[in-house]
Amino acid sequence: MVYTPAHLLEPAMLAELTRQLGHVAQDTAAYLALERKHFSKTAIEQKGLNDLVSYVDRTAEEHTIAGLQALLPDAGFIAEEGTLSKSDGRTHPGTGTYWIIDPLDGTTNFIHGLGIYAVSIGLLHEGTLIAGAVSIPATNEHFLAWTGGGAWLNGSRISVSPACTFGDSLVATGFPYQRFDKMKEYLAILEQLMHQTHGLRRMGSAAVDLAYVAAGRFEGFFEHNLKAWDCAGGIVLVQEAGGIVTDFGGGTNYLFGGEIVAAGALHAPLQELVWQEWSK
Repeated sequence: MVYTPAHLLEPAMLAELTRQLGHVAQDTAAYLALERKHFSKTAIEQKGLNDLVSYVDRTAEEHTIAGLQALLPDAGFIAEEGTLSKSDGRTHPGTGTYWIIDPLDGTTNFIHGLGIYAVSIGLLHEGTLIAGAVSIPATNEHFLAWTGGGAWLNGSRISVSPACTFGDSLVATGFPYQRFDKMKEYLAILEQLMHQTHGLRRMGSAAVDLAYVAAGRFEGFFEHNLKAWDCAGGIVLVQEAGGIVTDFGGGTNYLFGGEIVAAGALHAPLQELVWQEWSK
C-alpha cells in the first residue's frame, strides 16, 4: 500500500506503516550483514576528523530511501549521506513529513569488524516524531515503535527499566570524537557516574544505545554532538517504551539540538547530574 500524510493521523494506518518501515530497516540490515563479510578497509573515506564513510553507507542509504519512498512518496528526507536530504541534522526542516535516516549508525564499528552498528529510521510529522525503527544486523534484533502503539523487539513488547537510583543502574554514553571543547565537564560527569553506578558503556552507536534503553538493558543514556539521524528512530522507541527524552537542560530540543538524555525512572537524577556539570 502507498500511504499519504493524511494516513498518519489514523492509528491503524500508522501501525501498519510502521510495520512496513520495519521491513525496510530489516532489508537494509541484511545488506549490511552481507557486505560486512567481505568488506575491506581500503574502501574507507574520511569526511572529517574521525568521521568515516564507505560505499556501504551510501548504497545502504539509497536502498533505504527507495524503500521508504515506495511507502510514503510525499515525505522528504533528512539523511546522513545527503541523499535527497532537507537538513544538516542540526536544523529543523519546518512543517511537513520527513524520514530521518541513518542506514549505518556505527560506521567506525562496522569498519573495524565490531558488531555494534544499526539501521535507524524515524518519521517526523509536523514537528513530532511518530514512528521509529532500529535494526541491529549482528544480533538479528529489530525494534519498532509508533505513537500510541508501544515499543517492540522482534514482536515482543518492551519497556524501560524501573530502576531509579544510580546504585542499580548501567548507563551508556558516547565519547567526544570531533569536538573537545567541553572535555573537562564531560569527564566530570563520567567520574561521578563511575563512582555511583554499576558501570558505564560506550557502544559506538547512539541508535543501539537508545534501543537498549527502551529494552531496559541500560537505565539511561546521554550524549553530546549528535545529529538528528543518530537518534530519531531510538527516541520513539524510548518514549513508547515508557521512558523520557530531553536535552541536557531538561528541555525539548533533543532531536536537532545535539544533546540528549534518555532514560526510564532514572531520567530525573541522570539529567540533573549531567546538567549540573555541563552548565558550569
